[in-house]
Formats: sequence, C-alpha cells, structure tokens
Amino acid sequence: MSIGAHVRDDDPLDAARERGADVVQFFLADPQDWKAPKPHPRADELLATEVEVFVHSPYVVNLASTNNRIRIPSRKLITQHADAAAKVGAKGLVVHGGHVNKGEDPQVGIDNWRKFFERQHAEGGFGVQILIENTAGGDNAMARRFDMLARLWDAVAEFNAGFCLDTCHAFAAGEDLVGIVERVKAITGRIDLVHLNSSRDEFGSARDRHDNIATGTIDADQLVAVVAAAGAPVVVETPADGQAADIAFLREALGR
Repeated sequence: MSIGAHVRDDDPLDAARERGADVVQFFLADPQDWKAPKPHPRADELLATEVEVFVHSPYVVNLASTNNRIRIPSRKLITQHADAAAKVGAKGLVVHGGHVNKGEDPQVGIDNWRKFFERQHAEGGFGVQILIENTAGGDNAMARRFDMLARLWDAVAEFNAGFCLDTCHAFAAGEDLVGIVERVKAITGRIDLVHLNSSRDEFGSARDRHDNIATGTIDADQLVAVVAAAGAPVVVETPADGQAADIAFLREALGR
C-alpha cells in the first residue's frame, strides 16, 4: 500500500519528496471559497509521476443541503473539481458527506445526494471517482454515524461511489476504531482511501482537530491496525512538520 500526506497544492511533488511520500493529496483551489479550480501549473508532471494523487474538494460544499443557494453551487463545484482532478491524474476526489439543518429530515439530504449522482450519471459521469468521507460532527450529518452512512450508501452505491475513512473523524464521532474497517466494509463493501489522523481531542468530542501520531489522543497501535486492515492508500492530514515522522512510523510498523 502507498503511504503519503496531504500537501501544499502549489508544488505537491516536491512536498512528496520532502516527506518520503508515495501518495499525495491536495486542494485545487481555496478550500474555503466557491471559485472554480484553475489549471495546475505542474499538471504534466503529475500525470507522468508514479506518485499516487488524490484531490480534496473544498470544505464549503454541502451536497445534502436543502438550501438551493448552497446545494446547487456545490454540485457545480464538485463537477468542476472532478474534471480538474482528472487533469492531474488523480484517482479520486474526496467529498465530505455534508448535512441538513436542525429540524430537517435527513432523508432529504440523502435524496439530494442521489439526485446529484443520477443527474451526473445521465450526463456521462464524473471526471474521477467521488470518495465520500465520514465526518466528525453534526447531528444531521450524512456520514458521521454509521447508521446514517448505511442509508446514504444504499442511495448512491450503484453509481460507483467510493469511500474515504478518516480515523480522527470516526474517533471524534464516537466510533470505536477497533474493528472499524470491518464495520465500514459491511456497509460500503470498500475502502478506497484512509485519512490516517490522530486527534487533539478526546473520544466522542465531535471536534475535527487532527494531530500527529506521536502526540495525538488515539492509540498508535489502533491506527496501525486500521491501516493494515484497510489495505488502501493512506494519507496523513496531520500537522506538516510531523508528517515525515508519521509516514516513517507507519512504514516501520507495517514492515515496509
């Protein structure tokens, strides 16, 4: 399996070399903005490299939202980012599950996801595979609790949706990491990418604050067990100054 990191988007290959990474993830635009991605300046090199590439969508998107001013731009932005991700040779585009507001029916959010996949499927599909990521907080989130994830997956699995498992998000959501790979695969049948992050907070905090493996609150042996069981590419989204150590630790722990 490949092990790497979420890196700066301007020069991901140099960042990969600095960390000893054989997989990278990065943004193609400001993650807090609605602007469409521009052509990446190192697209040709990224297409030619043996380093695996994943792209993370902007945080602002919410495909589940009942608000047309959020949901419709979210659809447009995801299709734009998927097309742009294909142009840098990405294997997938990571998208958070999103949420509906307090008092709203979560089924509407699930229906909104399905309608988006149905519409795009009818128009020829996405530029790359969409990898739905579990999230840390929100009572009406689509991918925080696994019972809701199962409902979402029933709605979109036929459209070749992929899944990204984030260990910090699961820990913060109150999901025991022991046996989590088996529980996820019982729902999705797959794990396409692992975001291997420790947490700065306690179990069940609902807070999405990543930490490096050596300093976080998640037991390091549990993190290694998740990686070993998942058998998928691994990206650490931990603080940058400790990413090289995180990658080296995982390789040594896995005998690589």
